[in-house]
Amino acid sequence: MNPARWRLDGQVALVTGASKGIGLACVRELALLGADVLLVARDEPYLEAIAGELADEFPARRMLAFAADVTDAEQRLEVFDWIADLDLPLSLLVNNAGGNTSRPVLDYSLDEVRALLDTNLLGAFEMCRLAHPHLAEHGGAAIVNVGSVSGLTAVRTGAPYGMTKAALHQLTRNLACEWAEDGIRVNAVAPWYIRTQRTEGPLSDPDYLDEVLERTPMHRIGEVEEVAAAVAFLCLPAASYVTGECIAVDGGFLRYGF
Repeated sequence: MNPARWRLDGQVALVTGASKGIGLACVRELALLGADVLLVARDEPYLEAIAGELADEFPARRMLAFAADVTDAEQRLEVFDWIADLDLPLSLLVNNAGGNTSRPVLDYSLDEVRALLDTNLLGAFEMCRLAHPHLAEHGGAAIVNVGSVSGLTAVRTGAPYGMTKAALHQLTRNLACEWAEDGIRVNAVAPWYIRTQRTEGPLSDPDYLDEVLERTPMHRIGEVEEVAAAVAFLCLPAASYVTGECIAVDGGFLRYGF
């Protein structure tokens, strides 16, 4: 066995939504495997503080941060101008930035729906397109999109969120086919309930938590590190024949029977 297949030494990863939750866990996991990581998130002071902590935690890795909102076209271009100035060989992209406003379908304004499309889908779509020329320079580049089980089945997230995640999964499949000839693998992960700041509110309701656990065969909430491990696997050379896949990180939720 070649141990290098299970390492990311010499690779450079760009992670969006990198300062908290699943994104931050992905940064740590990729760095542990040897990658240098470029962090992008909106809150500049918080992002810089996190980047400083990561630099201390991983002194052998380059941990560089750029504050940007990837739903904004100009700021997306600024991210890639920054990468060009750094002159680093970008080989991995993790599209993690996202958000949600959960309510009944009839209660959404069209502007709210458009905002969710921009945040969860179009931002990732454009980041993929902007990253393509960088990734195509490598023989083993990879993109991982952070989707959701709500893009695969109906859950109580609100329809627009599920719509955006379903579209993100389909984007993953299309790009996997279209960009295979460029040496770029494209995969996704689909988490169920994961312990983050965003899920603290709903899971603080004991009755709702019981409902979630009853529908989860492993009978627990997932951890951000468990999603990050799946993301990292899809980035590894060991996954070199895996593309167009969506790995559910859900404790068995999607396979639950009666």
